Amino acid sequence: MNSRALAALLSSLISELLLLLLLLFPSSNPLTITSNSNSGSNFYETIFPLIHHFLSSAELVTSLSLLSISRKRKRTHQPDLDNEDEEDEPGSELARFELGLTQNPDSFKGCFRMTSSTFEWLSGLLEPLLDCRDPIGSPLNLAPEIRLGIGLFRLATGSDYPEIARRFGVSESITRFCVKQLCRVLCTNFRFWVAFPSPIDLDSLSASFEALTGLPNCCGVIDCTRFKIVRNNGFKLSPEEEVREESIAAQIVVDSSSRILSIVAGFRGDKGDSRVLKSSTLYKDIEGGSLLNAPPVYINGVGINQYLIGDGGYPLLPWLMVPFVDPAPGSYEENFNSAHHLMHVSALRAIASLKDWGVLRQTIEGEFKMAVAYIGSCAILHNILLMRDDYSALSDGLGDYSQSPQYWRNASLEESPIERNASVIRSALATRARKFHSSSHSMDPGGSVKEEPR
Repeated sequence: MNSRALAALLSSLISELLLLLLLLFPSSNPLTITSNSNSGSNFYETIFPLIHHFLSSAELVTSLSLLSISRKRKRTHQPDLDNEDEEDEPGSELARFELGLTQNPDSFKGCFRMTSSTFEWLSGLLEPLLDCRDPIGSPLNLAPEIRLGIGLFRLATGSDYPEIARRFGVSESITRFCVKQLCRVLCTNFRFWVAFPSPIDLDSLSASFEALTGLPNCCGVIDCTRFKIVRNNGFKLSPEEEVREESIAAQIVVDSSSRILSIVAGFRGDKGDSRVLKSSTLYKDIEGGSLLNAPPVYINGVGINQYLIGDGGYPLLPWLMVPFVDPAPGSYEENFNSAHHLMHVSALRAIASLKDWGVLRQTIEGEFKMAVAYIGSCAILHNILLMRDDYSALSDGLGDYSQSPQYWRNASLEESPIERNASVIRSALATRARKFHSSSHSMDPGGSVKEEPR
């Protein structure tokens, strides 16, 4: 038995022994912890958190070790036609992996924000890239599954490097390397998972928005969010050092399923949404005619080119539709705002899901460049999970992001030919907006919405 298999087996046996101790001597047992047994109480209060920490750490490493052993056997096993009875029985490799965290799917999702099957699929996909480019002269000798587990644990939980190092039984420097390696692989080699759709794909994308709201030719929802960061070059600051908390702005475009079609991060957080938009390549590509350039559809003789929708923090443009300000009750404009809000929910849900990743949920401590890599990596993983119908990391609620936005107008566009043209397009679209109950501005779990009888 090799050292990795032996370590996994010993860790599993120790975990089972500690679990047996917990069952035999529960901390809440009134027979052992009474008002007259202070020493026993102190003993349990001290030892039980340690046992709990060891169990969770041992369970984590054992599971990934077993997965590594399983995948290695799968790669190296050559069937012998003369000795077929020695082959593993179907499902035995999966059974070996299920000895670990998969006994409790919620525990696995809590550590990595994905199911065990998605983890194994992702590990196989990234293996050639994670299992190379070790630091010169000091190879890590770590299986790709362990490397992926370390990186995902950091992204999913936001735990600091010393804590992750203790859990996985490696040094803090190795932990930092594995996290950076995963982010680099995702953002460099798999950035195509967050890419604006082709013209053919845009047709089906806009059809899904039209089926939902009645508004044709919409190609996505744009929004901007911010993540807090403390720049400390990746190391803890001493109490004497000054803490400078800043924020990073990230602009996203999503489809009706909350899949991210475009993300641009790295802008200063004090920039407004409109300024971030105009600084982005997305704005330049659309204005230059390389995106959203399909032939228009016509409503009441008005040509409706492909467009995005955004909240009131954006300017009204021929390719960017924002809500009407103070529409009259029962008017087409009010119907348009209801449909607009319904589409905007997909962006709010994507933002809430991104901010549910542990490393983004809290203030990011580290280099600015690494914080941007975290945002990009979580966006890519968000799309991977949606692609695999794994909704472990998709937020059920919208948190504080569902509040009505403040409306904004650019004085330089007011009464300009650009805004007048955009107003005509928006008014034509409003005649196509479906009429919804005021309480039905967000999708139910089934993705449907109630319409008022016509």
